[in-house]
Amino acid sequence: MNPVAKQKWPRSGLETTVMGFGAAQLGNFFRPITEEDAAALIKSAWDAGVRYFDTAPSYGHGLSEARCGQGLRWYPRDQLVLSTKVGRLLKPRKRAEIDFAPWVDGLPFEWHFDYSYDGTMRSIEDSLQRMGLAHIDIALIHEVDVYTHGSRQPDIFEAAMSGAAKALLRLRDEGVVKSIGVGVNECEAAREAIERVDFDCLLLAGRYTLIEQDALDTLLPMCEQWQVSVIVGGGYNSGILATGAVAGAKYNYAPAPEPILDRVRRIEQVCREFNVPLKSASLQFVVGHPAIPTIIPGVRSLAQLDENLRTFKADIPPEFWVELRRRELIRPDAPTH
Repeated sequence: MNPVAKQKWPRSGLETTVMGFGAAQLGNFFRPITEEDAAALIKSAWDAGVRYFDTAPSYGHGLSEARCGQGLRWYPRDQLVLSTKVGRLLKPRKRAEIDFAPWVDGLPFEWHFDYSYDGTMRSIEDSLQRMGLAHIDIALIHEVDVYTHGSRQPDIFEAAMSGAAKALLRLRDEGVVKSIGVGVNECEAAREAIERVDFDCLLLAGRYTLIEQDALDTLLPMCEQWQVSVIVGGGYNSGILATGAVAGAKYNYAPAPEPILDRVRRIEQVCREFNVPLKSASLQFVVGHPAIPTIIPGVRSLAQLDENLRTFKADIPPEFWVELRRRELIRPDAPTH
């Protein structure tokens, strides 16, 4: 599979590379990256042919957006696709007064949730100024899910659909952005959003992977039918599908429970039998679905970027997927190449 092949989105006409660049790590997620390394990562991704970059105001309290803008500013703007998020606004504050966790040494801004119409308009303008770029291609309402908001989620979701969504619809109509949607961690919130609003894309983090395919029940068939393009993040389920079932392996940012460890061990056994790297199976499986044009694995080093590119290029025989189905390790209705 060619990781830098272009996939056209049916509604907006945008073309994204199969492998995008997830820029959360550029916000110093868990540990810092130097300015030089951040710039080198973007340059190397560009030189390799990657043309889709995803960021957000919350990543490093503006740091990821600032670094993306600095790294991409002088490339031809019509040759790349850029997505960012709305739902948080940033205000200057002394570093000592900011709780950056899980980010490290972000920019000196604290954030607060704001899913209002006016807040969304302000968020887009702020992002453009942080990045120093002329326009944003994809705008996503960020994290209107239970994972983020807990018991307040229904009220937050309603506010976002009546405020932020209306703002994004206007911005799309005016041509300020080309594609709009939500970026969430749960299928239910994603499904509700596309039922409520004429969104043309969504970002789904970790809910469609080699070990998690409930999205096939309702969400992905709906997206395919309505031509909603799905960007997938978290293709490794936050770690275990990259590391394998090793001690301390992470699943959804926590130690993997035994049933997940056991399932991954059985997938690894099939990988060994067919000489297929687990990482390759994980990433290529996700983009095997026709509603998913792109996946955005995060990168924090040049070695990791190179490995992700090689991961996509690995040849996987059709018999590998047949065997996973036979052993009931992937669903029978999961499309594969």
